[in-house]
Amino acid sequence: MADTKREIERKFEFSKAKSARRGVPDLTGTAAIAAVSDQGTIDLDAVYYDTPDQRLAADGLTLRRRTGGADAGWHLKLPVSPGVRDEVTTALSDAVPPSLVALVRSRVRDAGLQPQVRLVSSRRVSHLLDAEGALLAELSTDEVLAERGQASASWTEVEVELADGVDPDLLDAVEKTFRKAGLRVSDASSKLARALAETDAAPPARPEAGGPEGSAGAYVLAYLREQRDALVAQDPAVRRNLPDSVHQMRVACRRLRSAFKTYRKVLDRDVTDPIGEELRWLAAELGVDRDREVLLERIQDHLGELPRALLLGPVRARLKVWNAVRRSDARRRTLGALDSARHLALLDSLDALLERPPLLKAADGRAERVLPKAVLHDFDRLAHRIDTALSLDPGHERDLALHEARKAAKRSRYAAEAAVPALGKPAKRLAKAVKKVQSLLGDHQDGVVAREALRGLAVQAAAAGESAFTWGVLYGREEALAKRSERELPDTWAKASDPAVRSGLE
Repeated sequence: MADTKREIERKFEFSKAKSARRGVPDLTGTAAIAAVSDQGTIDLDAVYYDTPDQRLAADGLTLRRRTGGADAGWHLKLPVSPGVRDEVTTALSDAVPPSLVALVRSRVRDAGLQPQVRLVSSRRVSHLLDAEGALLAELSTDEVLAERGQASASWTEVEVELADGVDPDLLDAVEKTFRKAGLRVSDASSKLARALAETDAAPPARPEAGGPEGSAGAYVLAYLREQRDALVAQDPAVRRNLPDSVHQMRVACRRLRSAFKTYRKVLDRDVTDPIGEELRWLAAELGVDRDREVLLERIQDHLGELPRALLLGPVRARLKVWNAVRRSDARRRTLGALDSARHLALLDSLDALLERPPLLKAADGRAERVLPKAVLHDFDRLAHRIDTALSLDPGHERDLALHEARKAAKRSRYAAEAAVPALGKPAKRLAKAVKKVQSLLGDHQDGVVAREALRGLAVQAAAAGESAFTWGVLYGREEALAKRSERELPDTWAKASDPAVRSGLE
């Protein structure tokens, strides 16, 4: 059984030997700190695991087996933001626990985990307390010895970790007091990072192949790296079932696939098309869970807006059972995809593409000349699909055409957003305008999906001898919302398609 804790901390080191001899200053009176309680000294022995080429360290993750102290066991630390990490812990065992292996799978893949560094620390612990005696933070002073093969290094490190719910501003106040006493914020993000640096074993820099600086190829590849990194980083988040993680991973898949299509004159489609198909597969597997989340939230919101007099029968219980069945199936499908060899092969193929990019002649061209043509091509594609949809009578065929227009709007928006670093405000302006079209069409499509689900719920309710009235009311409401979206579309599209929106690109 794994436990997770959010760590908010700051690491310090003495800037001069004279400061180290004086030691850590008394923090009593700093911000809300009313007392400092000495908790004694403990000895810690930690072995850090990684791949031979240090893939975890390169991404700021640490995986260790530690003995000593109250939290002996396996610890995996996942970066959230500077100074903030999620620590996932499991009980002590000889081998790396399978639950933690799964969380690093998108990085490790088939490389395997091996002991890399041993850190032996003597830790003096103090509790920083407020006026009521409540814990604000833990102050640790560590005398560290790092061993890697025949190499070793030693240093003193001071760490302040906030207790749950404490305002992070406390760390700023502590840092101010420490600076006056000759301590500065550590350059190393973790003990492991410092140990690797001081034993001449820092992770190798990632290769960043691409075209000349300022070229279309350089900008496109930088965007693809960003999305590849997001795809890899969201894998453990999805496994932990963190909020919005499935959506973010799916977005990374879609942005990658969209970029392959948009910038097909920069990258060889013979290479990118097969990878794009695999991205489409993964997005579809993830979509089952994400679509369920969106649909459930929509129905729940609309149910909550109905007067109680219109809630006939056990509608909430019916919805709960309906969702539980779908959720269980969707979760199994999502985890099955992430655990598959197909997913690892996809990640490997993305790495290979970025290390040896299949650049075409246009990739060497200046970004400000090549990228606008690709962005405007996708916008023209959207315009054609909008015109087609608006020419149809309301009904099933128009719903399908609007769905196709929605997908084109998303691709157009992604194309413009990808070009923002190179093209600046003109691309940003177009992306913002197209996003409004996409949002309107997205709401319309969500309503189409919701109507089908509501019809199914009504059938289930009727078969169980329950009233189907409330489901019918919600169905009618979705129809009305769809008609409103269709009425708003011409005006929304007129604003987005105004030539002034595309100025600077044409």
